Amino acid sequence: RPGIVHRLDRDTSGLMVVARTPEALAHLSAQFQARTVTKRYMAMVYGRMIANEGRCEQPIGRHPQIRVRMAIAREGKGRPALTLYRVLERFSELTLLDVNIRTGRTHQIRVHLAAAGYAVLADETYAKARSKGLRSAQLRTRIDALGRQFLHAAILAFDQPRTGARLEFNSKLPEPLAGFLGYCREHAR
Repeated sequence: RPGIVHRLDRDTSGLMVVARTPEALAHLSAQFQARTVTKRYMAMVYGRMIANEGRCEQPIGRHPQIRVRMAIAREGKGRPALTLYRVLERFSELTLLDVNIRTGRTHQIRVHLAAAGYAVLADETYAKARSKGLRSAQLRTRIDALGRQFLHAAILAFDQPRTGARLEFNSKLPEPLAGFLGYCREHAR
């Protein structure tokens, strides 16, 4: 796959960087490896988070029984991972987060937030059937209608390979995520 510098999880929308030349690919890949790229996501999670911000830094590795899943790894196993988050908005049963990942492990945000007790909304892998525990039947119906998890790569910043200038890109929430957030702002306080 020439030009692909990084990936997004399936059902995650937002920004990706793709290199147009082999030289740009090498330069951009080196930035990702050195962790100088800024990667920020918007995530809606189950639960009303109390703390305004937090961090998850448990190592992540393959789930021991379910090979398509990742999991928090035992000490000395897995790969280091760092996820920082801060609350943007709180709703009665949900919280909107700004998530900054400093590493890029497979399913990192989803695994770390689920382990912290705040799984990503409508995540079929790490929060299956979690919406059934919500008090609001109307909110459950809205979540079921989303058809995807609420995770969006909103900001991506890196150094331009040729000039070295710092570039920052922003991506607005797509529908249906923007519509769901609007619903929460009107009905789920």
